[in-house]
This record gives sequence, C-alpha cells and structure tokens, in this order.
Amino acid sequence: MYQTNYHRASTVDEAVSMLAGAAEGKYVSGGMTLIATMKQRLAAPSDLVDLRHIASMQGITVQGRTVGIGAAVTHAEVASSAAISAVCPALCELAGLIGDPHVRHMGTIGGSIANDDPAADYPAAMLALNALIITNKREIAADDFFTGLFETALDEGELITAITFEAPEKAGYAKFPNPASRYALTGVFVAKGSGGVRVAVTGAGSNGVFRQHAMEQALSANWSPGAIAGVNVDSTGLMSDLHASAEYRANLVKVMAKRAVAAAG
Repeated sequence: MYQTNYHRASTVDEAVSMLAGAAEGKYVSGGMTLIATMKQRLAAPSDLVDLRHIASMQGITVQGRTVGIGAAVTHAEVASSAAISAVCPALCELAGLIGDPHVRHMGTIGGSIANDDPAADYPAAMLALNALIITNKREIAADDFFTGLFETALDEGELITAITFEAPEKAGYAKFPNPASRYALTGVFVAKGSGGVRVAVTGAGSNGVFRQHAMEQALSANWSPGAIAGVNVDSTGLMSDLHASAEYRANLVKVMAKRAVAAAG
C-alpha cells in the first residue's frame, strides 16, 4: 500500500476544499472498494478525505411517503431502519443482502452509488425507485446518474450528500449472489408506484445497471410473476465471464424478476 495523507472532514464544504487542495485526492467513506484497491497497489491517491464524520450526510428521514437517506448511512442502518421498512421494506431487504456483517457496518449507500460497481445492489434500487441523487452541486435523476461500468454523471470533486425517493406502492428485490463475494450475478428490483412500473437489473449488463422496459410493460398490464413468463430477454449486451455466461444471466433476469414481483406481493 502506498503512502497517503489522511484528512477527516466535518462538513461537506470542508471535504470539497480538502479534495481541491490535494494533488490526486479521493473521497473515502466505508472504503470497501478503495482501500482494497490501494492494498493491491492498483490505486495510489495522494490524499484521502474521510466523509464518515460529516453530520449532514448522516441520518434517515421518512415524511409521509418521501424517504431521505444521508450518503454516509451504512448498509446496516438501512437494513435495520424501521422507518424505511414501514414504507419500502424491499430496500431494507436489499441492504441486508449486501456482503457480510463487516461490509454492511462499514459500507455506505453513497459510496456504493458513487462507485457504481456493475454487480452492486443499490444502483438497481435507485433506478427502479426513480430516486434523486443529491450532491453538493445539484440533484440528478437516477436515470441520468448511472452512465456505464464504474461511471456516473458526477463531475470531478462532486460529492453525493443524500438520496431521496417517493416510496412505491409495491416493491421487491431478488438476486442470485456470487457465493464468495455476495455480489449479484444478477439482481432485479421491481417497483410499482404513481409513476408506473419500473424494473432495474444489476449484475448482468455489460454496461452496468439498466432498466428492463419489456418487463415494465408486461407488469403494467398484469402485476404478477406470470406476466414475465412471456418476456424475451435477449442475451446480447449481457456480461459473460467465469461465473456465468450471457445466456445464463438472461435466464436469471427472468427468474429473479419473477421472485422480486412475488416478494413485492
């Protein structure tokens, strides 16, 4: 691991200023990806700006059907939140499936979304819930936020501070996890709300998380697992690796979507 300078920020403005003053700085929250990458000497930031102690990036609020989650909230906090569970239990279920207890108590929702790992769970939830990603500069719709493998609409130095969404009428999540990493070989989040039906797939797309529009149309007409049976999932554009072929992932998209709808009720 290369030498680096550690900075502990207490406010968003302070974090942004610290990063701007660094030669090649990086924000770090849970560090689930960055620290591991640094240990392998695949990354060598000159400075790390710790976001875990910024009060304004902590906490969960639920007002009516509007859910707000600070970017520094851990997966464990989401999983155990009674407030979120009351309006969107599927998100709690998703958070409880991430990694192992250590990962869930250190990793944060903002870090997961900003990293945009193609097999991460949260991007599918954000896309299906039509969430709004709030940064220190602006608000970005989830449809515009995820742009590719490990790529997002964030500008250099821009920082996610919170996530907000309107809780749907129904929602469910199901994933086929890698038995070692617990990352999703394929995961599907479905949501039905005032804006219609949204279906998002993670772990399968060669360009990262994506919406499955054919399933959205089928479920809009008939909200039931059986509605998905007639949907054709093309393997073109899906990932193929040592864990699963594109064709296998195409089948998993259908299977996980059915399970997600069944879980949603």
